[in-house]
Amino acid sequence: MTNATTTTTEAPRIHALAAVTDAQLQALSDVLIDCVEGGASVSFMLPITADRAQAFWRHVAEGVARGERALLVAEDAEGIVGTVQLVLAQPENQPHRAEVSKMLVHRRARRQGIGELLMRAVEALARERGKTLLVLDTSSADAERLYARTGWTQVGSIPGFALLPQGEPCATTFFYRELAA
Repeated sequence: MTNATTTTTEAPRIHALAAVTDAQLQALSDVLIDCVEGGASVSFMLPITADRAQAFWRHVAEGVARGERALLVAEDAEGIVGTVQLVLAQPENQPHRAEVSKMLVHRRARRQGIGELLMRAVEALARERGKTLLVLDTSSADAERLYARTGWTQVGSIPGFALLPQGEPCATTFFYRELAA
């Protein structure tokens, strides 16, 4: 007789944060640092310090409190493993539009569908907020594949638009997605 053990892996919980606690600030900083240290071009250069990451997330939390952006997180049994933002504050002539920003997934949780779950959730939130057009940009080939697979339209790439965390120039690809009302 053999003993079989079954491990149940729960899907991560995706939810919006109305405010950011100190513990969430630390967890979000850990995700950002992990992504930058893993080579992601997400506005930060190496070395990235905990203070710099926490200052960024405090700024994001202030924007959430003012209603200028929404912050979604993905949490598994160990805590926050991913995040994405919806930048709602747009110019007066673009009330129908929002920008998807800083879609980050910790390296320990990649290839588990978390990026797709975050993108579906941010699109649903945009619809709830009356947005009919979303835009984003990326310098990641993996992210490009995710966005194309989830129905985003690639507009084009600009070579040398940004720098990778180590300082090398990289292209940035722009995408949009029209949302049904």
